[in-house]
Amino acid sequence: MKVSVLFVLLAAILWGTTGTTQAFAPEEAAPLVFGAVRMAVGGITLLLFAALRGQLKHSGWPVKTLIIAALSMAFYQPFFFSAVSLSGIAVGTVVAIGSAPIIAGCLEWLVFKKVPQTKWWIATAAAIAGVSLLFIPSASSGGSFLGILLALGAGLSFAVYTLTSKKLLQKQKPEAVTGTVFFLSAVLLAPLLFLYDMSWILSVPGMAVSLYIGVIATGAAYLLFTTGLAKVPASTAVTLSLAEPLTASLLGTVLVRESLPLVSWAGIALLLLGIFYISYQPKKNKINAEQVKA
Repeated sequence: MKVSVLFVLLAAILWGTTGTTQAFAPEEAAPLVFGAVRMAVGGITLLLFAALRGQLKHSGWPVKTLIIAALSMAFYQPFFFSAVSLSGIAVGTVVAIGSAPIIAGCLEWLVFKKVPQTKWWIATAAAIAGVSLLFIPSASSGGSFLGILLALGAGLSFAVYTLTSKKLLQKQKPEAVTGTVFFLSAVLLAPLLFLYDMSWILSVPGMAVSLYIGVIATGAAYLLFTTGLAKVPASTAVTLSLAEPLTASLLGTVLVRESLPLVSWAGIALLLLGIFYISYQPKKNKINAEQVKA
């Protein structure tokens, strides 16, 4: 497995801890403002990290691409949390995360004229089927039409962020891309922090979950994701990110003591199969590639 692929998978695993983290947050922490806090702490952390490493540059930024990347990450937060609120965790998560790889592949095809490989289609189909099975037991109530539309907006936002970040990486270092994009996104979401009661963040649990969700589950996770993205196709990276719901489900089983039915375990197996298939590279291909270079 390539190190870059491992970075993307580790990022997805960290993202999968956000739901469990929110469960330990004070009751006053509304989902919408929790996302804004996540971006604020994560954005400042990433920007400081990039600055300390001397990676920030004032020139060489494709301004239009940078703005689109920042907007897409900013929009993802309210889209996703609102979708989950309106249509439920199951339906909202399946539509948002499940639609992202398809949208990313289609956008690569339409915008960059790059048709995804057959391997991507097979892995994506298996992974999406797995995610669907994973949430079917809790999705019987269905979801509102508006909630589904918002979830699709979240999937589109994540796909656009991945594609635009891929383009920014051609000009800037991963630390600079994540730091700048997330800081700008945090600025865009800052008004939400003045619309809610933020006293909860001064409590010990509030500070703990805020630091974890911002520094680890956002800062470290997206730094890993962007670093891996430099050498992984955008459509492949989005498919690998489907490890997020897998992690969330396993944490729910172990920490929250939720029981998973057989259909959910079947979904986990399909999800793992899709991730393994898109990550695996036969040694023959590596040897042939080395011979060609020589």
